[in-house]
Amino acid sequence: MAHEKNSLSGHTTMLILKLLESKDLYGYQIIEELAQRSEDLFCLKTGTLYPILHGLERDDMVSSYEKNADSARVRRYYRLTGKGKGLLSEKQSEWTTYATAVNRIMEGGVRCATA
Repeated sequence: MAHEKNSLSGHTTMLILKLLESKDLYGYQIIEELAQRSEDLFCLKTGTLYPILHGLERDDMVSSYEKNADSARVRRYYRLTGKGKGLLSEKQSEWTTYATAVNRIMEGGVRCATA
């Protein structure tokens, strides 16, 4: 089943913030977690993820720190901040309103009164 390529656009930030709500993650983990939880519907590229993460960090929605993965590699982990939790709550509310409206239409919903 083909999906519109932009199905994820506009909601990517919310999904990333949601993943970071439960634990700190590094970039590749975010990509893998998003693919796994969406059953491979949402497959982010690093070229999409990192600009979003950098923007979120610049706006104090996430913070980052480095941690040794092994003796040769250092990974950068991202953590949701208090400000980021507020943004996540706002985006979840927007999504609920949007999804409810779409579902009403798809299910035949209430029609507007005509004048």
